[in-house]
Amino acid sequence: MQSLTLAFAAALLTSLLVKFWLASRQMRHVAAHRDRVPPAFAHTITLPAHQRAADYTLAKGRVGLLSMALSAAVLLGWTLLGGIDMLNIVLRDALQPRFGDMAYQLALLACFALIGGILDLPFELYSTFRIEQRFGFNRMTWRLYVADTLKGALVGTLIGLPIAALMLWIMGATGGLWWLWAWGAWMCFNLLILVFYPTVIAPLFNKFEPLADESLKARVQSLMQRCGFAAKGLFVMDGSKRSAHANAYFTGFGSAKRVVFFDTLLSKLTGGEVEAVLAHELGHFKHRHVLKRIASMFAISLAGLALLGWLSTQPGFYTSLGVRPSISAANNAVALLLFLLVTPVFGFFVSPLFAMLSRKHEFEADAYACAQSSGTDLAAALLKLHEDNASTLTPDPLYAGFYYSHPPASERLAALMRASARTVAAQPVHLT
Repeated sequence: MQSLTLAFAAALLTSLLVKFWLASRQMRHVAAHRDRVPPAFAHTITLPAHQRAADYTLAKGRVGLLSMALSAAVLLGWTLLGGIDMLNIVLRDALQPRFGDMAYQLALLACFALIGGILDLPFELYSTFRIEQRFGFNRMTWRLYVADTLKGALVGTLIGLPIAALMLWIMGATGGLWWLWAWGAWMCFNLLILVFYPTVIAPLFNKFEPLADESLKARVQSLMQRCGFAAKGLFVMDGSKRSAHANAYFTGFGSAKRVVFFDTLLSKLTGGEVEAVLAHELGHFKHRHVLKRIASMFAISLAGLALLGWLSTQPGFYTSLGVRPSISAANNAVALLLFLLVTPVFGFFVSPLFAMLSRKHEFEADAYACAQSSGTDLAAALLKLHEDNASTLTPDPLYAGFYYSHPPASERLAALMRASARTVAAQPVHLT
C-alpha cells in the first residue's frame, strides 16, 4: 500500500495549503472592510462594534494559522515519522507481556489522548485567557478552568475507557464482521448519551435552573403548543460563569428533551426575540433536521467502520502510515488510532458539502420561525447576537461557502425579509 503513503501525504499537504489559502483570504477580506459598516447594517451596527468584530476575527485567524501548521506537523509526526510506532512499541513491550493485550491497548489510547491534550493546551489557554479575555468574552477564572479540566478528564475516563474496552473486545472476539457489531454498540452508546447528557453530565459543569420569568415561560409554552412540541422542561444555564457568548439549544432525546437558555441570552434579548430564536430551533425539529443528522451520522459511522474492518486486516495499512504491526500482540488499538488520524485529512475535501447542507437547514428553520413568530424579532435577535458575539459581517464569500455551517448575516437577513413578506402576504384579509 505504498500508494496510501503518497495519497495521505498529498492529501495532508493539499488540505494544509487550501486551509492557509482560505484563512488568508478571510483575513484579507475582513481587514479590507474593517473601516466601513456594510450598508445593510449601517442603521443597526455601529462602526466601533463592526471594527471590534473584525479585530476579533483577525486575532482568531492569526492563531488559527499557527494552530493549523502545528496540527499538520504533529499529524505527520504521529504517522509517517513514526510517533505512534514508537509509543506503541514502548507500551507494548512494557505492558503486554505482564497485563495482556487489553491493558496495553487501553494504555496506548489513553497515552495518545493525554499527549494530544498537552499539545493542544497552549492554544486553548491562549484562546481563552488572551483572545477571549481581550475582547471581553472570557469570564472563566484559572480555578474554574482547572476544575473543568479535571472534571472533563474524569468524565472522559469513566465514559471513554469502558467504550474503548468494549470496542477493542468486539474487534478481537466477533470475527470478520466485528465492524457491524461495533457499529451497533457505538450507535447505542450515542443514543444513551443523548438521554443522559442533559440530566447527568451537563449539570457537572453548569447550573440549570427552571425558567423563572412567568411571562416569558407562558410565551414559550404557547409557541411550543402551536408547534406541537413537548419538552421535559425550560431551563436557564449559567453560561455567564464562563463566557459572555449567548446561545439557546435543545438537548436530550425522546421524552428527555429540554429547552436550555443561556442566562446571557435572556439578558440581551426581548421576550419576542427569545420566542423567535426558539421558533428557529423548533424549525429544525419540524423539518426533522436533527433526525436527518443522526441518520447521516449512523450511515457514515457504518461506512467508516466497514472500511476500517477491511483496512485493519491489511499489513500495508500500518506500514504505509509509519507503524510496524505486531505479530505477537493485537493491533486493534493501532488500527483505530491510524484510522481516526487519517480519515479527517481526506474528509476535509467533502466538508463543504456538509456545510452547504447545514446552511440549507438554517434557512428552512428561519422560514419556519417567520411563520410561527416574528421575522422582525428574529432578525433583531440575530443582529444582537452577531454584535455581542463579535461575529464579522464581512466574511470572504469563498471562506464562508467552504466552512460556515450558518449563512452569513447579510444572506440570512435578506432571506428573513423575503420569508416575512411571504408570511404577511399569505395571511387572510378580513373585510369589515
